[in-house]
Amino acid sequence: MGIVFLYAAIGKIDNPETFAKEISNYRLIPDVISRASAIILPWIELAIGFLLVFGIRTRTVSFISFVLLFLFTFMVGSAWARGLNIDCGCFSHRVEYVGIKKIIENLLLMAMSISIFYFPGKFLSLEAFLKRDINE
Repeated sequence: MGIVFLYAAIGKIDNPETFAKEISNYRLIPDVISRASAIILPWIELAIGFLLVFGIRTRTVSFISFVLLFLFTFMVGSAWARGLNIDCGCFSHRVEYVGIKKIIENLLLMAMSISIFYFPGKFLSLEAFLKRDINE
């Protein structure tokens, strides 16, 4: 799941203008908020990705990822229900349109977030490794 967030962040960080337009296409928030979101959100996604990949604060990060995925799913569902045929903006370097496929993908990622929250694996996490090293 961390890799998905990293992959999503990279294209958006590289081209915030395009991402701002993709956010504006949803017609849910003012353009000024779209532009600010296009700058801030990819860095949050990048942080989530790194923290999940390295197993740092996995419960907290999985909760934050769930909230973001919930908002993304709401936005995609709203656009789809209104008949908008727009790129979801999920991966700025790859076109994916809003619709049931994207909603199902997001629901699966949300299920993974819940799984990570309730069953945070510590075996390969950097956080567990550092705690072991300190305690020895």
